[in-house]
Amino acid sequence: MTKNIVVAPENGFDGDGEDFKTLTPQEAGLLKQKMPLLSVWKVVGYQILVGAVVVVLTAWITGNYSVALSAGYGALAVIVPAAVFARGMSRRVDAVNAGAAVFGFLFWELIKIALTVAMLVAANWWVKDLSWLAMLVGLVVTMRVYWIALGFNSVFYSKIKLA
Repeated sequence: MTKNIVVAPENGFDGDGEDFKTLTPQEAGLLKQKMPLLSVWKVVGYQILVGAVVVVLTAWITGNYSVALSAGYGALAVIVPAAVFARGMSRRVDAVNAGAAVFGFLFWELIKIALTVAMLVAANWWVKDLSWLAMLVGLVVTMRVYWIALGFNSVFYSKIKLA
């Protein structure tokens, strides 16, 4: 039994199914080679880069070491849990069924959320003269990297042709 993949038309989805092309297994393999997955480690790397930029900009704009440190801690409250999640999800796990794979994803997502909350709660003790506003700016800007990376990925995917 072979599985076929259906590709949506470039002009958008109109729901009637007439413009869809069923791919052969060879065409699907070619498409998969042309569309590499976005690496979760690449996203973590982008977050580190954006977090560093936020710290430098905060230090330059405010001239205050404590405010820059607070922004950096906010970035770390995203980066460290994301790296733990990436490590947990990148371990080779031979899931017997889809349910086990979904459970693994949810487990590591809950670990990531709990670690983020714990870091935010501990911020007041770990960062001297904590600026909550700067920390939240660092957190939010670094967190948005997910959406930017996904957006860039979808831009590149829209240019792929099978022929």
